[in-house]
Amino acid sequence: MDIIETIKDQIENNTVLLYMKGSPNAPQCGFSQRATQALMACGEKFAYVDILANPDIRANLPAYANWPTFPQLWVAGELVGGCDIITEMHESGELETLVKGAVAKAEA
Repeated sequence: MDIIETIKDQIENNTVLLYMKGSPNAPQCGFSQRATQALMACGEKFAYVDILANPDIRANLPAYANWPTFPQLWVAGELVGGCDIITEMHESGELETLVKGAVAKAEA
């Protein structure tokens, strides 16, 4: 399986997926830390991929997503955005609505 197929598979098989530096319990940059805090506040489980441990994904995901930076949040197969968008959505309550809705739909 080539790297683009791997990325597609990860996005398709995880309702809420965060591509980040490090892990939710040990983020390796401030942007990833803010993104995980906002996601954790939604109260739903989410998958993550540590791009520092996966250099092929780190190199290829920006072109696939047409989004140059990390972290990247994907919900129900759609790119939500990076840290600023995640933070803004969290502050407005949109993030929790989106995440809980996607998880409920996936479980149904």
